[in-house]
Amino acid sequence: MSSFAAAFLAGGRSWARATSPLVTADGPIVLSTWDHGIPANVAAWDVLSRGGRALDAVEAGVRVPEADPKVQSVGYGGLPDRDGRVTLDACIMDERAGCGSVAFLEHIMHPISVARLVMEKTPHVMLVGEGALKFALDHGFKKEELLTPESKKAWEEWLKTSEYKPVVNWENHDTIGMIALDAKGDLSGACTTSGMAYKLHGRVGDSPIIGAGLFVDNEVGAATSTGVGEEVIRICGSHLVVELMRQGNAPEDACRIAVERIVKNQPEKSKNIQVGFLALNKHGEYGAYCLQPGFNYAVKSGRVENKLFDGKSFYK
Repeated sequence: MSSFAAAFLAGGRSWARATSPLVTADGPIVLSTWDHGIPANVAAWDVLSRGGRALDAVEAGVRVPEADPKVQSVGYGGLPDRDGRVTLDACIMDERAGCGSVAFLEHIMHPISVARLVMEKTPHVMLVGEGALKFALDHGFKKEELLTPESKKAWEEWLKTSEYKPVVNWENHDTIGMIALDAKGDLSGACTTSGMAYKLHGRVGDSPIIGAGLFVDNEVGAATSTGVGEEVIRICGSHLVVELMRQGNAPEDACRIAVERIVKNQPEKSKNIQVGFLALNKHGEYGAYCLQPGFNYAVKSGRVENKLFDGKSFYK
């Protein structure tokens, strides 16, 4: 543990806030969580590089891992709950504070696109469960089996012990969150997941919750989260990060302060879980911070050629 972390956990209140160097993009930029963000960014950049809207870019981007059976924490091929059922959560938010969300949705490969339709075609923000499925089917989505043979085999192996103990940076990197700034200077974000592997049937984390897993304020910036969603919900994490940027904090510093709040609230639990935040401000400056080493994020802009960066962490 770093000396700063030790002082923080001991109750020290003099938190030196060395301002992080500002990492800035010229023109459009897209950021996404984890290594599956690399191919997702390719699809998003195809929209942004042609002058497209950030909202269209983030939807197109996260649809890539949703359809990839090798990504077992998002969409098709996602690891199931303890009953062997794949349930999906997603949300999306645009530059006008429009937002849509679905939770506990089964049999639909692209929950992010259903979430966008909730935003654009209904007066509501969130639909869940059977209601979300009916809405999707009524709007032309196809009912599909999302449990792949590989994920079914993993679940059957888990059933031999039925031990639920999320492992840092494995079961906990359960999300793709994507935030983008387009050529017009507008921000949008998307977040989609199959949730924690082998969760209780009906569990919903932070990913579909506006203000927790994702938040966008076009005057300030955008933020998304990954990791143990319950801890993100407790602090309204992504909203907190955006509000900290509103107060003048750089994106990385805003993410760090949010992580510190989790540590303050859960000093022992925070040592054994992962939570990470990723933020982008209106000027194209970006940064990330997490609890444990191992969180990475993908960046693509006119200046950065779609590469992974490691987020700084509270624990070393």
